Amino acid sequence: MRLLVAAPRGFCAGVDRAIEIVEESLKKFGAPVYVRHEIVHNKHVVNDLVAKGAIFVEELDECPNDRPVIFSAHGVAKVIFQKAKERKMNYIDATCPLVTKVHLEAKRYYNMGVQLVMIGHKNHPETVGTMGQLPPGEVLLVENTADVLKIRPKDENKLAFITQTTLSVDDTSEIAAALKKRFPNIMAPHKEDICYATTNRQKAVKCISPLIDALLVVGSVNSSNSKRLVEVGKKAGCKYAQLIDTVKDIDWRAISGSKIIGLTAGASAPDILINGVIQEFKTKFKAEIEFVEITKENVSFKIPREVRN
Repeated sequence: MRLLVAAPRGFCAGVDRAIEIVEESLKKFGAPVYVRHEIVHNKHVVNDLVAKGAIFVEELDECPNDRPVIFSAHGVAKVIFQKAKERKMNYIDATCPLVTKVHLEAKRYYNMGVQLVMIGHKNHPETVGTMGQLPPGEVLLVENTADVLKIRPKDENKLAFITQTTLSVDDTSEIAAALKKRFPNIMAPHKEDICYATTNRQKAVKCISPLIDALLVVGSVNSSNSKRLVEVGKKAGCKYAQLIDTVKDIDWRAISGSKIIGLTAGASAPDILINGVIQEFKTKFKAEIEFVEITKENVSFKIPREVRN
């Protein structure tokens, strides 16, 4: 058996930064440190930070005033910052800089008097946070091409669209094309909103999918970019694709007849989980491991000044 390991895979710069913010906050302020929503969408990462003293909550109301609170990498609505300021809380923003870029883009269009259409998943924290940068009604959400026909903008000639950063590149292109067809004057992002890490991981999966019998994607079920990798693999020609949290979730019966297995991981999945899968294939099948790298990533983001040593 051969195991084709796609690269890039696993942690991106935004995830590295968010985790570092929590760890450095614990060192600087001591435990507990509160985190509003999962810092990134991965159970292993969250459990590891809980063991170090982080407390994860869903609402700001669950946090005391006298302890630091960190906002997750997905970003939060403006009202959350306002509430934290009103309570004079020590809050630290771990929003991925590439998500912040979309927030700033939305505000710029709004200041120009342009209404926004957002391509994204309803109720995903990133979408909620981005739409929450502007007053209610100023951002119209579309999840698919059918939604494009349903929206009713205030002025069809004063529109722009933005996107969630973790979507399928191909699906988003289809929705963007539908928007441009219905609203010829709609303005597109100056630079694609889907982040480099999402794009690179999807390209790597497309590269190996025609060569493999089955694809395993390491990532949690609530990780948008991880779920997109499963979909991308199937569309690219892989007959079977499974999302797994850890090596324990692998459906061995489903891949029993496979000769070549593909392996990748979402942007919030740590190396320890990926290495666990690789080791299991070496032990179980004496598998030949082959790394397929389509590009190198050298992106890094600084953590906020207030938590730097």
